[in-house]
Amino acid sequence: MSFDRSALIDACRHHGLVTRVVVARVRGSAPREVGAAVLVWRAGASGTIGGGALEHALMAAARDIATPGYFNITRHALGPDMGQCCGGSVDIVTESFDLAAAEALPEDVIARGPGDMPLPVARIKTTARNTGVLPEPALVSGWMVEPVTTPTRDIWIWGAGHVGRALISVLAPLPGVRLTWVDVTADRFPDHIPDTVTTLTAARPERLVAYAPQQAEHIIVTFSHDLDLELCHRLLHHGFRTTGLIGSATKWARFKSRLKGLGHSGASIDRITCPIGDPSLGKHPHVIALGVAADLLRTAARAAHLEGYA
Repeated sequence: MSFDRSALIDACRHHGLVTRVVVARVRGSAPREVGAAVLVWRAGASGTIGGGALEHALMAAARDIATPGYFNITRHALGPDMGQCCGGSVDIVTESFDLAAAEALPEDVIARGPGDMPLPVARIKTTARNTGVLPEPALVSGWMVEPVTTPTRDIWIWGAGHVGRALISVLAPLPGVRLTWVDVTADRFPDHIPDTVTTLTAARPERLVAYAPQQAEHIIVTFSHDLDLELCHRLLHHGFRTTGLIGSATKWARFKSRLKGLGHSGASIDRITCPIGDPSLGKHPHVIALGVAADLLRTAARAAHLEGYA
């Protein structure tokens, strides 16, 4: 887990004072790992530290905090204190931020706590900056040390209609994801777009394919079959990690024939997934988005598993 600085800034920008509750240390059995966090504001929250009763109590307490810069560490025995089945205990860091404080946070390693920075914490920060290897989240000498979330996956979503919007709502909260959202005009996008999402507009969106990283993952959900086909054609020339196309089996059969006519091999065309998601679950935009997200997570899990054997 890591500190999602962008999500905190986004929450502060839209909700004012935000309190972050993060698991700092785990002893024995606990619902979530060190670094799991929830952002809490007066009328809502984002994220989870799990644990049901523990999370409920900590979120209720967080809403009573009205002071930017608040920092506190508490310990909770999950069985005796909360009546939960988990037999362990957790240390929790609770801290509050306004927008200025969130934007002032460093972009590599965030360390904070009471008093002057302890020497072990200073060494961790220096080592990270000298080597580029970020530390694991941990409570060190009373200070919470966390690496900042760094996007490791570029996902391009082509189309800002109902399915495109559902995809953004499902994918934007995921850690390590950098989203680029493309459509023909700015008015096709919703009023609120998370800070983790970059929007691009172009009268000819297909021309933006040239600017996508060659290891990006693409999801094509535009309003136009002609544009869908042109995007597939250009992406096959450009290169990609994965590409998914919304559509039926009939649409994909026609596209495969037309793409072969444009000079692409069958093996190359078969790298495109169509339809996307899990068609057996239905065609509601959020159902499609959930299926796509599951596929993307499985792809990442398989890649991590293979790297473990490299």
